[in-house]
Amino acid sequence: MHCILGIDPGLRCTGYGFIQCDSKGKLVYLAAGRIKTPDATLPIRLGVIFQDITQLIQHFSPNEAAIEQVFVNVNPQSTLLLGQARGSALCALVSQGLPVSEYTALQIKQAVVGHGKAAKTQVQHMVQRLLNLPALPQTDAADALACAICHAHRSYSLR
Repeated sequence: MHCILGIDPGLRCTGYGFIQCDSKGKLVYLAAGRIKTPDATLPIRLGVIFQDITQLIQHFSPNEAAIEQVFVNVNPQSTLLLGQARGSALCALVSQGLPVSEYTALQIKQAVVGHGKAAKTQVQHMVQRLLNLPALPQTDAADALACAICHAHRSYSLR
């Protein structure tokens, strides 16, 4: 079994999700959640993201990671802050020796839902269905799991 960590970066909440993928492409849910940063200075928030992802990696020992790429917002300040949160997550992944793949939101939605303009609720429902979850995953966790599923599908199809 191959363990994949998916990351949906955010400054306030960073979603994470762990799945396993076997040689036949079967997906198994392991864990998911979100890293909620405190209302604090930017360096402290970025430190929390880095430390929490590092601890999760050490606990679950994934083989590789997938992370969503930053899209350009109307507000350049928001884009810059999101990019810094993503950078903190990337540093944690790389510092733990994980190979990292990056996917756009369009690629992730296409892989999970079948079209790139899917709504967040559609992503949640498909993640629930694909991983046989008893309930809808929380939005940030669902996006992270979708990122991991996207990577699993692409990796499996390449094998």
